Amino acid sequence: MKLMCDTKLLDITVHEDTIKTRLLNLKDDKAAGDDNLSPRILKAVSDEISYPVAVIFRRSLDTGCIPRDWRTANVTPIFKKGNRHQTSNYRPVSLTSQICKVVESIIRDQMVQHLDYNNLINNSQHGFCKGYSCSTNLLVFLETVIAEIDSKHNVDAVYLDLAFDNVPHRQLMLKLKAHGIDGLLGDWIKSWLTDRWQRVCLEGFYSSWSRVWSGVPQGSVLGPVLFLIFINDLDTTVSSNVLKFADDTKLYRVVDCHQDGQMLQDDLDSVCKY
Repeated sequence: MKLMCDTKLLDITVHEDTIKTRLLNLKDDKAAGDDNLSPRILKAVSDEISYPVAVIFRRSLDTGCIPRDWRTANVTPIFKKGNRHQTSNYRPVSLTSQICKVVESIIRDQMVQHLDYNNLINNSQHGFCKGYSCSTNLLVFLETVIAEIDSKHNVDAVYLDLAFDNVPHRQLMLKLKAHGIDGLLGDWIKSWLTDRWQRVCLEGFYSSWSRVWSGVPQGSVLGPVLFLIFINDLDTTVSSNVLKFADDTKLYRVVDCHQDGQMLQDDLDSVCKY
């Protein structure tokens, strides 16, 4: 991929005080991962473990070796609404290591700072970006649609839900390098994505472990930022307007004739190939 900036983010500085602050900010009601270390326990022993965690984090960055507990997830169903006996009314949530989430939060903040400073994320993305929200996404869309309708034009829109699970790791790593994220940090992220395992957990019973071959880990702190980077260049593949809120994406354009409709269809085909 074409390099998007000359500035590089190659490493992360690890401070014991930062680790301790992040541990104390963990929410008590969050579930533990496969390591069974709950936020309540981690907060209670934050004074004792902040330095060892900082050492492990630094060593992990230097070597690219990730503890196994940081690469596993317990998948549990969470009820949404409707009939509790319908499996379709539940959504899966991945429960991952709380210590790893502390580490991820430090990496995420450094990555977001790098992306913001170099203005690398397209304005079409309104999810997980400072100053943007679901409301700003809708306002931009409504402003365009209302203006076109007032001008006696029709607007067609296609709503897409791009899956976190389908992100291929090789292409993601190329895009990270294109955004200037490389070196020790790039190697760490690659290792963090590699050799991941998950199992289903329900009412105290566990399935066997299954390997995860693609995607960014749902339930993680770092996953959403990686996904934003992966779909950042989606805009360049289409001629229609694009608005994104994390994985929720819409293509829209004026469609006053068959040719306009075909252009929207061509863009949809391009997204499928993408």
